[in-house]
Amino acid sequence: MVDQYVLGWILASVFGLFTLYLVVLKRTNDEKRAILEARREGMKSLNTTNGECRSSQGDGDDVDVIIVGAGVAGAALAHTLGKDGRRVRVIERDLTEPDRIVGELLQPGGYLKLNELGLEDCVEEIDSQRVFGYALFKDGKNTRLSYPLEKFHSDVSGRSFHNGRFIQRMRQKAALLPNVRLEQGTVTSLLESNGIIRGVQYKTKSGEELKAYAPLTIVCDGCFSNLRRSLCKPKVDVPSCFVGLVLENCNLPYANHGHVILGDPSPILCYPISSTEVRCLVDVPGQKVPSISNGDMAKYLKTVVAPQLPPEIHDSFVAAVDKGNLRTMPNRSMPASPYPTPGALLMGDAFNMRHPLTGGGMTVALSDIVVLRNLLRPLHDLNDAPTLCKYLESFYTLRKPVASTINTLAGALYKVFCASPDEARKEMREACFDYLSLGGVFSAGPVSLLSGLNPRPLSLVCHFFAVAVFGVGRLLLPFPSPNRIWIGARVISSASGIIFPIIKAEGVRQMFFPATVPAYYRAPPTK
Repeated sequence: MVDQYVLGWILASVFGLFTLYLVVLKRTNDEKRAILEARREGMKSLNTTNGECRSSQGDGDDVDVIIVGAGVAGAALAHTLGKDGRRVRVIERDLTEPDRIVGELLQPGGYLKLNELGLEDCVEEIDSQRVFGYALFKDGKNTRLSYPLEKFHSDVSGRSFHNGRFIQRMRQKAALLPNVRLEQGTVTSLLESNGIIRGVQYKTKSGEELKAYAPLTIVCDGCFSNLRRSLCKPKVDVPSCFVGLVLENCNLPYANHGHVILGDPSPILCYPISSTEVRCLVDVPGQKVPSISNGDMAKYLKTVVAPQLPPEIHDSFVAAVDKGNLRTMPNRSMPASPYPTPGALLMGDAFNMRHPLTGGGMTVALSDIVVLRNLLRPLHDLNDAPTLCKYLESFYTLRKPVASTINTLAGALYKVFCASPDEARKEMREACFDYLSLGGVFSAGPVSLLSGLNPRPLSLVCHFFAVAVFGVGRLLLPFPSPNRIWIGARVISSASGIIFPIIKAEGVRQMFFPATVPAYYRAPPTK
């Protein structure tokens, strides 16, 4: 009986918010049709040479786009624009295979974008593993959360792999295009003239200083970008660090699933990255971690982390700690706050970051590339930098459904999943685990958001507050006491304090009312 009251309360709250969403959606349908028609007209007027888009270069450099960086975003973008006929020059600091401990899990929504870009074969021949969902562990209890893939082709699922192998496959595929050139060099600055970015200055592998020019420069130089300050107002937050290990011959409790252990003080992640290896990421709150060199880290992992792991993982984890090769990585979060600059654009982690707990970074980057590709396709000439810049402002709005949903969920889930001495936060954490354990729409909804299959910010807000209402309902039933009422009020307050600042940073108007943003309506330049 208690469960029926609680579920009824949750469903009523969700229904009210969903009705509001339908009203807003109905009002914006006509506006969306208008902008789509404008973009179709732009496509009709596109002039091509041998089926390829071309820009006439005033400076004699035979390049349409310079891409700084050839990571996931840069390599995928180079292939995408090159396949559309653009002449692309990619300048990457190091073209050898990267070795990172993040960027190893591609959500199903990201795989669909990869497919849309024609890069789906890049997850083949690298011993990638299919991922069908998550397993959540807390205080000896566990629950499995499967991706809602019933409506998709059988090949659609998450993919996990070695990040470097995936990037090398995309670089190789981009380099096969005759109009894409990959070059090793370090970009030191952007070249500006009269407020317009004209190209880049870079240093070759041999130390020679050179300049390269193009009508459009796209900066994709990653989370440690040294160029982003020229193009945005970065507000980088480092809430925690990951300590990465590779577990060998480890049989996870749920095969082909990511594992999230709600440990104390913060979550622990495990997922396969090859047929014989499991990546384990231990989150350590704050910007400082125990020292690896003097053994403090190994001691922390064995005494604090290992006892919280499921028995199936424990021995492999301890063996990996004893073997050494522990690596750390700061977890960075940065809202997208660009100021439009003629001749240049930011992409990838140089532009927007979120906590990697949900593995959504590559999904956001690939989705951004699809949006940018569709915006650039009608354009024959990229040389009118001010007009192009004004038109590309719509990119920042059109990317919001996917990006803001994944960014908000990542930030909110991390705060909810971290242990806290506060009673309200404890209740919120417990309520989240139990809510997801209910199954049905209560697990499928949040997991579809996490996986990038349902990029609807309002749906995220509905589920987040449904968790809070669920927690309050458990406190008040069957007999509320003054103390429980007070904790319940603090649960709602805590939930609001978690999600609303993230939404504010993402932009309320862009997230929920994108059709009211003027840039949304801008048609392609007619030249």
